[in-house]
Amino acid sequence: MRTHIGQWLAEESLAKPPAVYEIELRERMIRLEEELKNQRELIKQGFDLMEKRFEVVDRRFEAMSAENNKRFEAMDRRFEVIDKRFEAMDRRFEAMSAENNKRFEAMDKRFEAMDKRFEAMDKRFEAMSVENNKRFEAMDKRFEAMDRRFEAMSAENNKHFEAMDRRFEAMSAENNRRFEAMDRRFEAMSAENNRRFEALTKRIDRLMYWSLGITVGTGSLVVAALKVLL
Repeated sequence: MRTHIGQWLAEESLAKPPAVYEIELRERMIRLEEELKNQRELIKQGFDLMEKRFEVVDRRFEAMSAENNKRFEAMDRRFEVIDKRFEAMDRRFEAMSAENNKRFEAMDKRFEAMDKRFEAMDKRFEAMSVENNKRFEAMDKRFEAMDRRFEAMSAENNKHFEAMDRRFEAMSAENNRRFEAMDRRFEAMSAENNRRFEALTKRIDRLMYWSLGITVGTGSLVVAALKVLL
């Protein structure tokens, strides 16, 4: 295939002869090999740089892991201290729970005693309620008897008040007649007094005229006497 590839390509190429085309093909192959060689060197350099970077990263990770180990050791020591504190707290809580249990037991006993007392009080209240019910029933009967008495008394009082109303009506009619007679008397007296006041007014008017005449006459006499004397 390698032997005949130049001939085949030359036969396919109509512009150049086979010898020229073979030379160009070899030149291209040489340039391609050189380019591939350069690419290999670049790839090798890239891998070398990557290895160096990975080494740096590994050293960083080792330093970080060492630092983290130190930190985790410090955290472990702190957690140990915290565990000891929690153990002490657990012991305290156990003691407190035991003390609280004793106190709650004492409180339960007290509540039981209180329950018994309340039961006794309930029994007493029941007996008192029965006794009070009996007393209230007796009081209801008494109030019913009192209601009947008040009804009888109210009926009797209604009769008395009706009789009194009739008496007051008769008295009011009599008083009305008397007041009407008194009104007629006062009207007659007022008419008589009016006539008397009119006569008195006339007399006073006459007296005023008479006194005025005397005053005028006396004044004229005094004036005449003064004229004679002067």
